[in-house]
Amino acid sequence: MIVVTGATGNIGRPLTRALAEAGERVTAVSRRPAPVPDGVRRLTADLAEPAALEPVLTEAKALFLLLSGDLHGPVGAPAELVGRAAAAGVRRIVLLSTQGVVTRPFGPTRIAMRALEDVVRESVPEWAIVRPGGFASNALWWAESVRTGRTVVAPFGDVATPVVDPADIAEVAAACLLEDRHIGGEYELTGPEVISPRGQTAALSAALGVPLRFHELTREEAAAAMARSMPVELAEDTLDILGAPSAAELGVAPGVREVLGREARPFADWAARHVDAFR
Repeated sequence: MIVVTGATGNIGRPLTRALAEAGERVTAVSRRPAPVPDGVRRLTADLAEPAALEPVLTEAKALFLLLSGDLHGPVGAPAELVGRAAAAGVRRIVLLSTQGVVTRPFGPTRIAMRALEDVVRESVPEWAIVRPGGFASNALWWAESVRTGRTVVAPFGDVATPVVDPADIAEVAAACLLEDRHIGGEYELTGPEVISPRGQTAALSAALGVPLRFHELTREEAAAAMARSMPVELAEDTLDILGAPSAAELGVAPGVREVLGREARPFADWAARHVDAFR
């Protein structure tokens, strides 16, 4: 049995499907009920309450650990979950970490994530760490303004970074869960190109076949909007990266190619696959 947390999100959905298609027994864990592929067991649970997962963990050989934004702080509950998984006999954990652990190691959220990485390494004999940069799917924040006003609303319109397709993250995670050659692997994942919010707007416009406008937010406006769906500290960390990426954050990381043997998908590919969300 493989347990997938965050199973209804942009990474968890394709990961759950890939594992099921590979013939694995899978339990999909999420906070809210949602459809899962045929043959997949579904469990509604909150990772802030690790005891709720004990019945599933006792049957599991592997765990994919993805934290929601409100758990990207002190490692108490996630670390407890890792300990319970190890005690229940889980041998392999694949942790979704963040590229910022490497590129910006001293922020509070990255310090906590680095501590959780250490807990995973020390707790189970088989582990892998997946560290993506910015997600292409963050463009879904613009869906409503595109649908209602044909406008993308974002800060830092001309700052370009290499965003990664969650489908690539899911494929890498699946490989780490299924293939022994990735035990002990630490993989930074990005897209194959740097692209700014204006560039993403152009790609969305091409996918939709309609012109889109771009409206640039101030940092303060963006922070207020993001704080409605994530902790303020995490929003500020994200804006630091979006507004002033480091040289390392501007580079194209090799993780997708290392694990999958192919180049990462470009943003235009993600836009074409998700165009219906913006109609």
